[in-house]
Amino acid sequence: MQASLARNSKGGEFDTRHIVVRTAQLRAEKAKLLGYANWAAYQLEDQTAHDVPTVNKLLADLAPPAVANAKREAADMQKIVDQEKGGFQIAACDWDFYSEKVRKAKYAFDESQLRPYYELNHVIIDGVFYAAGKLYGLTFKERHDLPVYQPDVRVFDVYDRDGKPLAIFIGDYYARPSKQGGAWMNAYVQQSDLFGTKPVVANHLNIPKPPPGEPTLLTQDEVRTAFHEFGHALHGMFSNVKYPRFSGTSVPRDFVEYPSQVNEMWARWPDVLKNYAKHYKTGEPMPQALLDKVEAAEKFNQGFKTTEYLSASLLDQAWHQLNPNEIPKDAAAFEADSLRKAGVNFPPVPPRYRIFYFSHAFAHGYSAGYYSYIWSEVLDADTVEWIKEHGGLKRENGDRFRAMLLSRGGSADALGLFKNFVGRDPYIEPLLKRRGLDRAPGADDTDIGSSPH
Repeated sequence: MQASLARNSKGGEFDTRHIVVRTAQLRAEKAKLLGYANWAAYQLEDQTAHDVPTVNKLLADLAPPAVANAKREAADMQKIVDQEKGGFQIAACDWDFYSEKVRKAKYAFDESQLRPYYELNHVIIDGVFYAAGKLYGLTFKERHDLPVYQPDVRVFDVYDRDGKPLAIFIGDYYARPSKQGGAWMNAYVQQSDLFGTKPVVANHLNIPKPPPGEPTLLTQDEVRTAFHEFGHALHGMFSNVKYPRFSGTSVPRDFVEYPSQVNEMWARWPDVLKNYAKHYKTGEPMPQALLDKVEAAEKFNQGFKTTEYLSASLLDQAWHQLNPNEIPKDAAAFEADSLRKAGVNFPPVPPRYRIFYFSHAFAHGYSAGYYSYIWSEVLDADTVEWIKEHGGLKRENGDRFRAMLLSRGGSADALGLFKNFVGRDPYIEPLLKRRGLDRAPGADDTDIGSSPH
């Protein structure tokens, strides 16, 4: 682990410290030339968060409860070490091994117990499509007359609440050697009033294909992914804009995951779950006791996961909020000082990426933007709470979310769309609650907005 954490910083041809310093210098100078205080200010201007103070406040509000929870998790592991007379203090290299021991002790269940209840066709037709029908009034009719690029690909006509054609949806669910990994949504034809085009959107997953005659049984994560990617598909299908430039998911990076993350809530919504989570042999619904264990385990190890992510996000901002004359010569010392100042310098939980191999921030276009994953989740968790408080799975909520947000694409200010839907600035508490971080000291006085209740 020490070798891994120190990679690209030990001299030789693969040492990137000078590249980090030089890149930060050039970005800071470019921002000044363009009239911005620093590179982060330049990058954030057309994102949902808009400005440096907003991002700094988000990260600063999350750090104390995340670190407090990580320390509690470390203490739980330390008890096991001490019981086993290990004679050492938990370090970063021990975390995975001992956190698994804690997980088994606290949430004793085997995830393979879930899979018989998650058969692919049931998940899609009786889960994903069923929720979209209840929420938005959509109906789906499978077509077999259109040519497809691969025999497993499924094609559906999507009909709107008034029965008129809305879109074509393509489901490409199985993994194959020629397919890239991961899961994603593609808009092969974007909606546009200018050109009079209706959307053709696809979800691409990578579910292992079973042997002939065997059912396709999904993991918990694959079910969540199916609902998530369909959230992107809805964003594309509901688009109602003039110009293709603003169609569907053509929105800021720190906003694009938000609607799809909201759609994940229906995977666990009781009415939806009981409609699709049935044993593929017996048709029996998933036992509540099993579901309770899954939900309890969701919050496990979130102190670690949130802290390692925040540490990387804070480093990204620290480097990109510098003036040209503030660029450090010693990258490692600057990193250590930045983590200390932010209060996330807890050695058993190092940053997910140290700056020497942080390709998101220095190679892949996420400079000053790594925060965007958790920003989207703040909006998502807050929206989910709003929907729950207003009756959950009902057409009024779906129609409101569609009209005020999904249909607008990138044609309006992203944060304004969120505010129009919930009627206020975002609150951070729902995310803290979701991740089990709401018990931490200092968590109650957050206000990015902070909820008044």
